[in-house]
Amino acid sequence: MEHAQEEEVGLEETQMYCVQRPIYNQELLQGQLHRRQRTHQTLGQKIAHSCRCTSKKAKSYLYNFLPILKWLPHYPVRRYLFGDIISGISTGVMQLPQGLAYALLAAVPPVFGLYSSFYPVFLYTFFGTSKHISIGTFAVVSMMVGSVAVREVPDEMICPDSNTTNTTAILEFYSARDAKRVQVAVALAFLSGLIQLCLGFLRFGFLAIYLTEPLVRGFTTAAAVHVFTSQLKYLLGIKTNRYSGPLSVVYTLVAVFSNITATNIATMIVGLTCVVLLLIGKEINFRFQKKLPVPIPMEIIVVIIGTGVSAGMNLHESYKVDVVGSIPQGLRAPAVPDIELIPAIFVDAVAIAIVGFSMAVSMAKIFALKHGYTIDGNQELIALGICNSVGSFFQTFAITCSMSRSLVQESTGGKTQIAGALSAVMVLLVIVAIGYLFEPLPQTVLAAIVMVNLKGMLKQFADVMHFWRTSKIELAIWVAAFVASLLLGLDYGLLSAITFAMITVIYRTQRPKYRILGQIPTTDIYYDVEEYEEVKEHPGIKIFQANTSLYFANSESYRRALIKKTGVDPGALLKARKKAQKRHAREIKAANEQRKKAVLKLTNDVEAGVKHEIASDDLPVNGKFADSSVHDMSPDEHEHFVEPKSDIHSLILDFTPVNFVDSVGAKALKSIIKEHNDVDIYVCIAGCSGPVMNELTRLNFFDKSVTRELLFHSVHDAVLACQMKDGSAAQAGSDL
Repeated sequence: MEHAQEEEVGLEETQMYCVQRPIYNQELLQGQLHRRQRTHQTLGQKIAHSCRCTSKKAKSYLYNFLPILKWLPHYPVRRYLFGDIISGISTGVMQLPQGLAYALLAAVPPVFGLYSSFYPVFLYTFFGTSKHISIGTFAVVSMMVGSVAVREVPDEMICPDSNTTNTTAILEFYSARDAKRVQVAVALAFLSGLIQLCLGFLRFGFLAIYLTEPLVRGFTTAAAVHVFTSQLKYLLGIKTNRYSGPLSVVYTLVAVFSNITATNIATMIVGLTCVVLLLIGKEINFRFQKKLPVPIPMEIIVVIIGTGVSAGMNLHESYKVDVVGSIPQGLRAPAVPDIELIPAIFVDAVAIAIVGFSMAVSMAKIFALKHGYTIDGNQELIALGICNSVGSFFQTFAITCSMSRSLVQESTGGKTQIAGALSAVMVLLVIVAIGYLFEPLPQTVLAAIVMVNLKGMLKQFADVMHFWRTSKIELAIWVAAFVASLLLGLDYGLLSAITFAMITVIYRTQRPKYRILGQIPTTDIYYDVEEYEEVKEHPGIKIFQANTSLYFANSESYRRALIKKTGVDPGALLKARKKAQKRHAREIKAANEQRKKAVLKLTNDVEAGVKHEIASDDLPVNGKFADSSVHDMSPDEHEHFVEPKSDIHSLILDFTPVNFVDSVGAKALKSIIKEHNDVDIYVCIAGCSGPVMNELTRLNFFDKSVTRELLFHSVHDAVLACQMKDGSAAQAGSDL
């Protein structure tokens, strides 16, 4: 009793949806609608309008190009300044050691990491739209730069005689090698910046969507492995060459382990001690992040301690521990990048430009969503392009957003780009004033900083189990990106991963989900009949749906799936009908000849009266008795007695999920309609969107046999029309 009352209450609370309207096909619906009058401009008018310059348009362009003009005049000093100062100091403290460390990844002297942590960060303040990301050196991009620098300037290119013991010659070799690698890194930054600028001005910010999350995570995980292996030699103090290109990870590991006996014990102890201290610091920051006003700057603490210990114990001279070395004071004069290197590094510059932009825009979107503001993807491209191309004149290598520093900048109270500018000022102070103090810093300390900062990216190996549970295709993209980037190198690996991701898109469109729909009783809602027990099909009506567009790549699979799901093959049905017609025609012809022979024989054997009596009797025809008054019958007259028929009289193609149709898809659709009409099955299309209908019109899909009357506003409209059509046909048949 109580259950029945609850059901009654539930029914009373359920809102009812009741609409009474005509059954709409597109012909009827378009006849009741009036299109808005639009004035179409000529190409010349459009060009003139776009080139027209007004003060309002100029102001808008200026504000878009220099976002700082929009937000700085309205900067709330009292509310934002303190948080930006704390955030800027915290980020700057991280930026300094990371700049030094990531310069090792880029295969350039550490001071160039400081330059790359100043100029681009300062420029982004003026041109960037994100309030929270920290621009500067980043492990993945630095590793890509280093791979190109080592490939273009390998150790063997200008290596002195291996037997030489001349210290001056060795120092000159390293100096010349580093100078050439700096030229490569600077030219790479210049070219990648130009590519980003061009893409930004051409409004190509949407390119980031092709770098799907599984692809980016698989790629960055492989990059983390590359970075980790490249730092082993510095952590252990082993002298080996640096490798780039395909299988560079394998070559690096082989080189390190084959020389493992040459490990510098002092270097290893210092490095491992720093690793432990950094891991403890990160764990404390993570566990007490809500209680700590600012994260403990373990990286700068480790740098200061490492520098002090190295200087105090003279590690370089006493224990042969490699140190950072000379850090010249002051800023360098601007210099034009080496343009002659561009042909050799163009493909790498494209990869770095895309990876750098994808990293920056993905982090920027996360913070923008969290704090309720918007970013402009195209302006982000322009901002990064300016940071890289202009910065290259001041000896910087390619930069992007750093995930770890961005999190610190946001968590310590950063509100605007002012925080980034303040962090750049801190780096500037080190460059012009106290940079020389870090000359005794052991390289193993920088290697420890790099390796510990990879912890977050190495945790992405857990993605394998996550994607295994959620999506096998995304798992395949992750694995392909990881394996390709690990074995082929980051540049070719990224290209291979993007290609594979594109192939998965094609695979998905060629293998969509095909369904037969049925009605939920007493509603106009249609669901998959195989999924729900309550869903019922209408007798004689099949509703076919594919969750994909119809174009050249899947038109044949669409046709095959339609035949398989509906159980109706018009070609086979038509072939069987023609075969039956021919067989029946032969039977009629044989029966007529048999009757004529019998009549002729009786005419010759009996008298006229008897002949008349016999002629009026029934004669056996094809095993049965036929009346002599029956005249010769043609196949067409008997076709309806023998032709194979389907139980389906109507077929509805649900085009609700269809986004576009090309010429091949339109021809396939027209062929489907014609083939089914030939076997007396009425075909109509439901839920066709306006853009798809316009495409069909442009492709000359509609003619006398295929009109807009076959297009219905919804599946339910089409079902009702098919029922009425079948009822009218049945009524006409009964009247006959």
